[in-house]
Amino acid sequence: MPSVSSLEEASAALAAAQRDGRALRIGENLTTQGLHRLLEHEAGDLTCTVEAGMRLSALQAALEPYGQRLSLDPPGDPTIGGLLAENVSGPLRHRFGAPRDLVLGATLVLADGTIASSGGKVVKNVAGYDLARLVCGSRGRFALIARASFRLHPTPKAAQTLAVETDEPAQLVRALLASQLQPSALDVLHPGGVLVLFEGSPGAVAAQVAAARSLVGGAEVGPGAWETSRRRQAEARGRLRFDPGRLAETLEGLDEGVVRPASGVAYVPHGSERPDDPAVDRLVERIRLALDPTGVLAS
Repeated sequence: MPSVSSLEEASAALAAAQRDGRALRIGENLTTQGLHRLLEHEAGDLTCTVEAGMRLSALQAALEPYGQRLSLDPPGDPTIGGLLAENVSGPLRHRFGAPRDLVLGATLVLADGTIASSGGKVVKNVAGYDLARLVCGSRGRFALIARASFRLHPTPKAAQTLAVETDEPAQLVRALLASQLQPSALDVLHPGGVLVLFEGSPGAVAAQVAAARSLVGGAEVGPGAWETSRRRQAEARGRLRFDPGRLAETLEGLDEGVVRPASGVAYVPHGSERPDDPAVDRLVERIRLALDPTGVLAS
């Protein structure tokens, strides 16, 4: 499996494919395994720039000595490029969002070999087209992701999970969201349970857990509970989007699933990963044709 280790190699590989009339599938016919460095880490600004082939675990390990993290926790251990290309997230999406919410900028290699950069390394940046967010969820159809810059967060000094067994998860979630509590993660493991994660200083976490237990009950459990949530997410064959205000109706229509109420996303055992939407499909195709008119990047 051919791998590139520099922007120049990636540019040459895609330019040659276009010249020869060949199609390439990012991640299969061409990978970024050789691009695996943390290029910059501005600890004072809580930002970093990393190459696309670096694994998320390796990035977290490099940030850990500085008491910082990239607040994404998807199943498995994706590369940074894969993280963006799939826009995949985990339980922490409740508070910190998906990759498109944390990416500040990106360097891409277009289908003809052109190297393009957008955004930057600061949180407030409006320079150029927002290509970094454009490629989030693009699944390699628009460009090869070579580098990305992210917003970071301090690593919390304490964390505690509350597990609540309930036959009325929508009512419980409504109570939590209407309170002054600030969980970092809130998953409904349907049917039967809700997981809530609190992070921060030890005192603040203890106070929030006590307040949550007073409000909805539950028991404190270890971090392994979130591994169960991520495992079920990874095993899901379908992904359902719903109006967060219609959680109760959504749960009534599901036999089982991992549901993220604030994000309006449910991972379910069966179904399509992305519901067909003709308008979205047409827009995606127009973007793809603008960036890759000769069809070098196989979808």
